[in-house]
Amino acid sequence: MQRWRGLEDIPQDWGRSVVTIGSYDGVHRGHQLIIRHAVDRARALGVPAVVVTFDPHPSEVVRPGTHPPLLAPHHRRAELMAELGVDAVLILPFTTEFSKLSAADFVVKVLVDKLHTKAVVEGPNFRFGHKAAGNVRFLAEQGEVYDFGVEVVDLFVSGEAGGGEPFSSTLTRRLVAEGGIEGAAEILGRPHRVEGVVVRGAQRGRDLGFPTANVETLPHTAIPADGVYAGWLHAQGEAMPAAISVGTNPQFDGTERTVEAYAIDRVGLDLYGLHVAVDFLAFVRGQATFDTLDALLVQMADDVQRCRELVAAAEKP
Repeated sequence: MQRWRGLEDIPQDWGRSVVTIGSYDGVHRGHQLIIRHAVDRARALGVPAVVVTFDPHPSEVVRPGTHPPLLAPHHRRAELMAELGVDAVLILPFTTEFSKLSAADFVVKVLVDKLHTKAVVEGPNFRFGHKAAGNVRFLAEQGEVYDFGVEVVDLFVSGEAGGGEPFSSTLTRRLVAEGGIEGAAEILGRPHRVEGVVVRGAQRGRDLGFPTANVETLPHTAIPADGVYAGWLHAQGEAMPAAISVGTNPQFDGTERTVEAYAIDRVGLDLYGLHVAVDFLAFVRGQATFDTLDALLVQMADDVQRCRELVAAAEKP
């Protein structure tokens, strides 16, 4: 799959294509439905399927300081899109100048002049251009002028965990923030993932017999609510069952919020400096403090056993 950053990266000889546009943070099941439709349409027309997305998130430019927590970094989104059959991803740097581009100019400069769009596939609530003035109706009108079709795909409606709301990144972020990772996984179609580099922490876990990978998460990462979770630690090409702790470590008067993963039943792991990923499978318990160190150790052993059982019963990613 090709990855372009900016319009200038698009090959000069790029032919016609089917395009879908959006932030697509998380590439959740609603996104997947739209992207698969775009890919299917592209295959039927014999042209490539292109996803157009933005960096940073538009809200950060339009309303500085409001960057939402991210469900997936751009490289992860690209991986997920490639699995769906996308041929190219175009990341447009979202600047103040770009935010002032009218919907009509966006159509011409991006869809017509650069991507030679044959069809556009979007959800019903798609908006674009300066002050989000463009919608799917306007896009269809432009398609009649510039010879491209517009197809609208309805979003899924989530299950009980989401209260029957349409699948959305906003809903997924809320569930993650509340620790509702099972509900988030229902929307995403997979466990929520956090990535980052393993750094040295206080090393208390090692002293207590449960050495953890202290993950320095990427900026704006959507991190689950404080507590203990079962999941997987992805490192060196392997998915290892893990007990995951999120929080400030109040037992030792900690103040910095961290994500730490203990690779269950693994000895001698040295992951310092490596980029790893942590998948959250199930919530085990909330963050707590204990009267004695022995009580903490008993609870940690119970947590690890519970995580071991939950991961063993789940499908490995």
